[in-house]
Amino acid sequence: MFSRFGIFLGILLTFGSTLALADEQPNIILLLADDLGYQDLSSFDSTAVETPNIDQLATEGMKLTQFYAASAVCTPTRASILTGKYPLRFDIRRHFPDDESHLPAGTVTLPKLLKEAGYQTAHVGKWHLGGLHLKHLNNRDQSIPGPHQHGFDHYLCQNEEQPLRSVMGRERRLFRDGGTCLIRDEVPVPESDPYFDQHFTDINGDETVRLIKEFAKSDRPFFLNLWWLVPHKPYEPAPEPHWKNTEADDISDDQHRFRSMITHMDAKVGQIMATLEELGIRENTLVVFTSDNGAAFEGQIGNLKGGKTDLHEGGIRVPMIASWPKQIPAAQVSRMLGHTTDLLPTFCAAAGVELPADAAFDGMNILPYLKSGELISEEDRGVLHWQLDLYPRIQRHYPKPKPYSTEVVRFGPWKMLSREGEPQELFHVDIDPEEKNNLLSAKPEIVEQLTQEVQQFLAAPRHSWKQDTERSAN
Repeated sequence: MFSRFGIFLGILLTFGSTLALADEQPNIILLLADDLGYQDLSSFDSTAVETPNIDQLATEGMKLTQFYAASAVCTPTRASILTGKYPLRFDIRRHFPDDESHLPAGTVTLPKLLKEAGYQTAHVGKWHLGGLHLKHLNNRDQSIPGPHQHGFDHYLCQNEEQPLRSVMGRERRLFRDGGTCLIRDEVPVPESDPYFDQHFTDINGDETVRLIKEFAKSDRPFFLNLWWLVPHKPYEPAPEPHWKNTEADDISDDQHRFRSMITHMDAKVGQIMATLEELGIRENTLVVFTSDNGAAFEGQIGNLKGGKTDLHEGGIRVPMIASWPKQIPAAQVSRMLGHTTDLLPTFCAAAGVELPADAAFDGMNILPYLKSGELISEEDRGVLHWQLDLYPRIQRHYPKPKPYSTEVVRFGPWKMLSREGEPQELFHVDIDPEEKNNLLSAKPEIVEQLTQEVQQFLAAPRHSWKQDTERSAN
């Protein structure tokens, strides 16, 4: 029989270990840019803009030079971040068309897993995964899920209805009038709200700062998912001083607007990081900055090929920075191969969250490599996949590269592009990142192996919102 002292000691030890775990769990902030090219940050050799606040993250942590978005357009990548799975698992193969396309209800998501582990969760900014039309808010039980239903305690997003967004986009006022169509926690934001007449980039940064201050009052860690709209079209002039500071004699008006938008975002990142410092929580906050796909019209991709809507390197290779002063050594540069599906298992590992055994995630935990600086072996990394509906036009100022492709399979340095499972191009990306030398005919054994991989991937089952709708109808 245990003595009362033994029981009391056991309670103390249990309570103490719980407190220790809470102390060790980091806050987590994901900063996701929209259409930011591989070379659009000065820390990634931009020749257009200076981004000192984002660059500081790289100084304090690790810069990854071979990190990839799960798609060359936005919605599939966003699905990959929240689920740790390839977008094709949900039959998401193109950008969000503002209809019923969405992640299926009941999907295991990053915010749900962190929430179960005691995290406060919030989403700010762009969404584009469904469920943010007024009809959805008014009949949530019968409509497709939105941020709340996918695990976020709080959210602040724009209403994604059409023709509202397309009209504001064509008139180039989606940023400047961004506060007029906000939804906060299932409720449209009224005209009396301070954000109503604010610039959307300011709203996103200021709301993130507000949430950090609010969450810091609790003894629970937080996960903040900030998805900027910058530097996606419409290209609009950012407020001063960013407009004045990006003037140049030899650039177009759109390029000037684009540059001002990036420096505006960088300034808001600076405010977010300053808030963490002021609250004394920077040391144990993991901050990741990356982009949802490669550059569109005005962005920089250096010598890479392609761009947004294209599966060459310019469309899917993106800047990535990870900073966690308590755990990740400063001033590191790594060429390890990373992917946006890795964010869910990596964040969960940082939080001490065990992944569900039956969820079959496609990403891997790269936290040990961020801490050690070691590279992931080809065997541990395995094969990586991309799949995208054919976009015959590229969102750049030049034609889309031919031959057209709809899939990519990557193993180690080998990257094969295919169209509906049929090989089109093969590149050794470590030697030829510009994808100039097609080795399709020179390496038949590698082509055969990768062709088998992509065909198996395309034949794999998928769980789509269409299946949920059909089941409900029956």
